[in-house]
Amino acid sequence: MALRELPSTLCRFSRREIRSIPISIGRNCRRYASGEAVAAKESPEDFQDLESQSSFASTSVPNEVIETYDPVKRAQGRKRELPSSRYQFRSPRYYRGPLHPHQPPPKSDPSSREFVPGPFGPNRLEETYKSTISHDIMTMAYVHKPPGTVTIPKADRLRTWDDSSPYHKGRPKRGPRGGDVLRLIEQDITWRNIPKIEEVTVHSMVKGALGDSAYMHVAGILLQSITGVRPEIHKSTHNVAQFGIRKGMPVSLTCTMRNNDALEFLDKCINVVFPKIKDWQGVKGSTGDGSGNLSFGFNREGTILFPEVQVNYDMYPPRLIPGFHVTVKTTATSDRHARLLLSAMGVPFYGKLVD
Repeated sequence: MALRELPSTLCRFSRREIRSIPISIGRNCRRYASGEAVAAKESPEDFQDLESQSSFASTSVPNEVIETYDPVKRAQGRKRELPSSRYQFRSPRYYRGPLHPHQPPPKSDPSSREFVPGPFGPNRLEETYKSTISHDIMTMAYVHKPPGTVTIPKADRLRTWDDSSPYHKGRPKRGPRGGDVLRLIEQDITWRNIPKIEEVTVHSMVKGALGDSAYMHVAGILLQSITGVRPEIHKSTHNVAQFGIRKGMPVSLTCTMRNNDALEFLDKCINVVFPKIKDWQGVKGSTGDGSGNLSFGFNREGTILFPEVQVNYDMYPPRLIPGFHVTVKTTATSDRHARLLLSAMGVPFYGKLVD
């Protein structure tokens, strides 16, 4: 029985070996398209769409072409102007925050809406302040504190609640007695906070404009010629029957000067206008708002003494020329320091000095 099954078993084993051979051979001899690729012969038709020369290669220009090229002559021979660029950048009118994609240019950029050209020349009062006045003020008013000086703590200026009610918890402190706004505290002068001129404001209340608009026109032209700044018109906000004022009626003008314009105007007042006023004692010593801002005024006779008015006096009708007030805003925190600054510049003060 065993001998009969032997041939069938050998035949079965032989068939298995025969079947496994082509499978293994097929796996080892798998063909790929990239491996069987044969380099084809290059034909001229394959390069018909290609350029013969590259645009990156340097080409030699004849000397005749270089010598005949004259951009100035070409521009002068052009009979009409070239069209302007279609893209013209205009800065946005409003500043919408640092994260907005459309940011306005800085004020120093000529394309900015707030660009102001100048200064076009050195100012004498500014040079005097930097070279002499600032050093003198710091020397006279400097407060020296040696190292290790203990600063005496001051009491709070805002009043606290007495906690008599549970509702007082979490409330802000009460305001000062006698007013809703805290006055500035006079700071000791150091080399970091020497007082200087911040801005000058010229204000004129035109009473004649209530009955005749010509007063307002003359006052606006006169203030603009004196200050070099276009005046801002202020209109009444409500009716006042006693003075004949109606709501929306223009009643006053204001011009605000900063930087070089403010110093030039103040220099003109000190060296040109003040010496010409007869029997003028100076600015009252009681002027000031307690925060370093001083004011003085010119009447009609003082307004005429400005050189911008004298050079073209016939332009302004004498009866329509108004007076105006001048407010000098400084970086000082008290009237005493502001008066010290203006006195060093040449503004005289008389009467009792109120600090």
